[in-house]
Amino acid sequence: MKQRQLAFYISFTTFKPVKKLLLILFCGLTFMSQAQTFFESDSVFNPKRTAWSSGIIGAGWTGSILTLKKVWYKESWTNDFHTFDDSRQWLGMDKAGHFFTGHMITKNISSVYRWSGIERKKSLLIGSAVGFGYLASLELLDGYSDEWGFSWADVGANALGVAWYAWQDLLWEEQRFKLKFSAHLSPFAQYRPNVLGNSFFERLLKDYNGQTYWVSITPSQFLNASSTFPKWLSFSFGYSIDEKLHGDLNVYNYVDTQSGVKTFHAKSQYLFSLDIDFEQFNPKRKWISTLFKVINHVKVPFPALIFNGNKLEVSPLYF
Repeated sequence: MKQRQLAFYISFTTFKPVKKLLLILFCGLTFMSQAQTFFESDSVFNPKRTAWSSGIIGAGWTGSILTLKKVWYKESWTNDFHTFDDSRQWLGMDKAGHFFTGHMITKNISSVYRWSGIERKKSLLIGSAVGFGYLASLELLDGYSDEWGFSWADVGANALGVAWYAWQDLLWEEQRFKLKFSAHLSPFAQYRPNVLGNSFFERLLKDYNGQTYWVSITPSQFLNASSTFPKWLSFSFGYSIDEKLHGDLNVYNYVDTQSGVKTFHAKSQYLFSLDIDFEQFNPKRKWISTLFKVINHVKVPFPALIFNGNKLEVSPLYF
């Protein structure tokens, strides 16, 4: 079975653990380059900033791919490129992770090059190319692994995530439908720790039952400047899954020697909650503004309505 993703794969969710850590590092390097000397975007092309940013991004890309090939794929590498259809696994949660990560990388790489003084449309083109290209290179590695394979469904989700950022940037020059992520520890990892994780960190990365992907909409971005509606308040719509212990099976039987057979019925969850749009604040210090952009990838804990199968549940504080 193929366990994938960014964080940051970011999603935190559609790569295998080592791939996730390297993707976190890669995205972290883009944040670092975004937060260089002056924090404020240059109004004209800045060769030094461009070279510095490109060097960091290129080193992160190349280094992570080479490390994966030599370390993670060492035992499973073959010379036989093959595909793998995982489009129906995990009720779409891994694809949501790919979608989120494609959007996130495109957003931050584009921002890096705008910071370097490159005009918006060219920055968007570079960010989109890097976002799609980097994720595609990870898929190619899977294509040569005898344990996994190249997934067209993953590539499609990556591309849609890139496009989600690009069309908003071209239409509004800002993101009005922001993608966010949250995670908590679910009670299901204990039944399949080899798949859903054993340690705290593994469970956050591998257990889809504890992960949620959100679309946050900030009404003030659609209202005129004279509106009294709070500029920072957002409405969030989330997607997650529950009782999903096996990628392909929606009904899973766990045999316990003491209590007998415990049956889990997988289902999709749809959520509604409030959120804070940190990018609507205008702090005087540019480094705080940069920090807010980073924080804005994560959904703020708030009460939530959860549509779980045929039931409506209320969580007093959901993350």
